[in-house]
Amino acid sequence: MIKKLAADAMLTAEMRLSNNIQLLGDLLDQAILEVEGEAVAQKIAAIRQAALRFHQNHDQQASLDLEQLLADLSLEHTVRVVRALAYFKHLVNLAEDLYGQELGHCQQNTPAPGMLSHTLAQIKASGIAPQKIQQLLQDALISPVLTAHPTEVQRKSVLDIEQLIAELLGQRGHMVSERQLARNKLLLQGAVSALWQTRMMRYSKLSVLNEIENALTYYESTFLHVIPEILQDIERDLADWLPGMDLPGILRMGSWIGGDRDGNPFVNGTTLRDSVRLQATTLFKFYLQELAALKRELAVSTRVVGVDDAVLALAKASRDQSSHRLDEPYRLALNGVHDRLLVTASHLLPDASWSLPEEVGNEPYEDPEALLHPLQTIADSLRRHHGEALIYPRLGKLIKAIVTFGFHLATVDIRQSSDVHEAVISELLHKAGYDFDYASFNEEEKIGLLLEELKQPRLLFSPFQQYSELVHKEIGVLEAVREVRQRFGEHAVRQYIISHTETLSDLLEVALLQREAGLLRGVWGSANIQVDLNIVPLFETIADLRDAPMIMGKWLSLIGIRHVIRFQGNEQEVMLGYSDSNKDGGFLTSNWELYKAEISLVELFNQANVKLRLFHGRGGTVGRGGGPTYQAIMAQPIGTVDGQIRLTEQGEIISTRYADPVVGRQHLETLIAATLDATLFPADQLEPAKRRAFESVMEALSATAMTSYRSLVYETPGFADYFFNTTPIEEIAGLNLGSRPAARKSTRRIEDLRAIPWGFSWGQCRLLLPGWYGLGSAIHQFLAHDPALKQARLEMLLEMQAHWPLFNTLINNVDMVLAKTDLIVARHYAHLLADKALREEIFSRIAHEHKLTTDAVNLLLGTTQRLATQPVIAKSIRDRLPYLDPLNHLQVEMIQRYRNGETDEKLKWAIPLTINGIATSLRNTG
Repeated sequence: MIKKLAADAMLTAEMRLSNNIQLLGDLLDQAILEVEGEAVAQKIAAIRQAALRFHQNHDQQASLDLEQLLADLSLEHTVRVVRALAYFKHLVNLAEDLYGQELGHCQQNTPAPGMLSHTLAQIKASGIAPQKIQQLLQDALISPVLTAHPTEVQRKSVLDIEQLIAELLGQRGHMVSERQLARNKLLLQGAVSALWQTRMMRYSKLSVLNEIENALTYYESTFLHVIPEILQDIERDLADWLPGMDLPGILRMGSWIGGDRDGNPFVNGTTLRDSVRLQATTLFKFYLQELAALKRELAVSTRVVGVDDAVLALAKASRDQSSHRLDEPYRLALNGVHDRLLVTASHLLPDASWSLPEEVGNEPYEDPEALLHPLQTIADSLRRHHGEALIYPRLGKLIKAIVTFGFHLATVDIRQSSDVHEAVISELLHKAGYDFDYASFNEEEKIGLLLEELKQPRLLFSPFQQYSELVHKEIGVLEAVREVRQRFGEHAVRQYIISHTETLSDLLEVALLQREAGLLRGVWGSANIQVDLNIVPLFETIADLRDAPMIMGKWLSLIGIRHVIRFQGNEQEVMLGYSDSNKDGGFLTSNWELYKAEISLVELFNQANVKLRLFHGRGGTVGRGGGPTYQAIMAQPIGTVDGQIRLTEQGEIISTRYADPVVGRQHLETLIAATLDATLFPADQLEPAKRRAFESVMEALSATAMTSYRSLVYETPGFADYFFNTTPIEEIAGLNLGSRPAARKSTRRIEDLRAIPWGFSWGQCRLLLPGWYGLGSAIHQFLAHDPALKQARLEMLLEMQAHWPLFNTLINNVDMVLAKTDLIVARHYAHLLADKALREEIFSRIAHEHKLTTDAVNLLLGTTQRLATQPVIAKSIRDRLPYLDPLNHLQVEMIQRYRNGETDEKLKWAIPLTINGIATSLRNTG
């Protein structure tokens, strides 16, 4: 019966999805008609219909009609068509997100892996001692880290309107009267019309401050509300099994925005202060709003129920002693808490406007724990006096929020490249009177010098010395770190991430720089040493991943390092880079080297009895570590999660997952479920002999895949010219998408290009090469190596696909990428390269590898249908193609005209519109 109800509900959800897409399309058509007139509206409708006929019926005449319609467009009309197609996909995304929510509700009665309810039920039924689960939850840390990488191509204004449309669309499912539906449709028409009349792209480049403000909208809409609710609900779900458990803030947000300086010249000490200041301002406003609401809601009277003496004392100390509320001690007490928090806000954030009454004279709260004390006192009193039900709606949520967010909201990570640290240390040593060139030292000499300097009581940096702008900027950032930690607490900034970590000296340089800014106190090697920022190496390239265990082994072997690690809770964080390792060695090799590095690091840290926390630098695309989150975490090697995980959330993935609080909650619950499942019920349960056999095969596959990939990307003469000419990389670099430049250096070398625009560009031309290239050659050569063993080798691969999460997830992700790849469209982009011989040579190699990869995936999955086991995603992609292909066609034409020297301002703005529309259609492009 439950299954039938669920099936009926899913069918209803599918019908509602279809109806919602139709409704939004009609409303967009109406908005276009009103603004642009009938001629433009008819052109847009004709293009959409022709594209739909071609894809649904493979109607070749429709294809010819579509090409003619597009060719006949004037530039003026082209801009409007592009906007219409792009905004239509924006609206379809909203309808599909709502459909995903409804599917989630349908599945609540039949929990499945990936759902938190399933995980908690499995924990209760597992026979694991409750005390072990309680300890796991006490030590757990799950931290999504928002970054400002420039693939989020939507303006905040557009996001705000789309959030309104999503809310209105969601309300329709609960309306029964025609009058309600009609009013809702009017409101939707207004919102869709506002969307059409709103400029889609930015005229000026986004600043770091803009990026900070944009990110804060996700806290206001989702994180501040959803995270405390999740924590409360976990406590309630486990209450019968773990009575009295006080769940700590296991879900803590992180941010790179304002602190990530790697390749971004606009991030400095000021942006860090701004980031923490704006975060804290948002947080205190939320706390004050919740307290104001609580004052209204907790009008509990002592004439009806009792109250603890501790609450009466808080009430008596309150400024509010109105005779009308003397029998309402909770309200009086909360008035006092509100006043004191207002004083705290004005003390910590004097530049903000807090409307502080003159008669308020309380001392500020010293820290979040001091704020928690009176609220916990109120909650305890309610529990003892029949008020348990009054805690959950708001007070309990506020308590969990303070536990989670403190006074800082999100921990801002500091990141800089190792070569910058070396340059700063070199200059500091030179200005301090040393007559040698530190940068020319070999590694052992650097280590010896750095350790010796760390033992010295004096500083290298002198306020009386003249330094370069670089030195002042880097020291200034660390001084800003010290200030914000003193003001907002140690969790305001906790990690210093070192990009391009290649040697042990890279870590020691950051230790020495911390000393120069007062963030390292005491003598290196002594038990009293204190290092405020966790030194986190980031291993990015294939070579770096291979060297990671060796470097960390040397780190753990340093004399005195245990005192540093002990001060930091006997934990060490290590970050692994998915993007650069993929750009360096290709998709298959990146995944395999990450896997091997994780296993080696876990073994190393287990032997050292130090807890390892891995920080996964994933992007949105499969080529940058993207893909379904639950499967990705469950595919981690056994023992590597261990209750703690940090991972980056980048690009348009942030808005897709967190703009809507319902979707945000689903994703955050999935993160928690995956972390607990990977810790307690790991999917990777291979026997040692079988694991060794699988790993041997992967080693062989990886070697072939990397050879194939690097042969194309780094060893083929002219490949860089092909890439820069046949993708919109230069147009992307010129977009006002984010504050960070697209490349670290102003060259046309693949090596100097950032991994993010690299992957983004391949997505635009529908090749998505970083997500599959090399796999086909690897599988083909493995099977063809010995014809007599071909069947046995195929059976081995099929067994790996069936039983090894790493390989299974890898193949399924390639399946998804291939579903979005289109060589016919990609060939249109190839014609942007004038050199026909080079064009045909490279495109033919890409097409050959694509066929090998498609054949390999078909063989392993036993089907020629893409995403056969994921019909919802498959349908979503199929439904997008009719509106995606015209955007690609128009983008190629406009890029060609732009590169040929046309200077029309409309052309300049039409190209970014196509980039926006294609990115919106592909969704996980960043």
